[in-house]
Amino acid sequence: MAFAIKIIIIGCLLFMVFSLFQALFILNRNDPSKPSMSKFIGRRVMISAFIIILMLVAILTGIITPHPRPF
Repeated sequence: MAFAIKIIIIGCLLFMVFSLFQALFILNRNDPSKPSMSKFIGRRVMISAFIIILMLVAILTGIITPHPRPF
């Protein structure tokens, strides 16, 4: 189960990078017929919130465990 959570988190991180590059291309083109850059930046914010909530739920339920020491 922990492996599936890690795969979901990695997939979300990859989607965030993809969305960042989409916003970059929209910024460079400046075409009014295309969707605005804020749409792609908003996706990144929502995915970030989803990742944080998913990690908190997984830690609180015991699916994943953080390291006890920082070293």
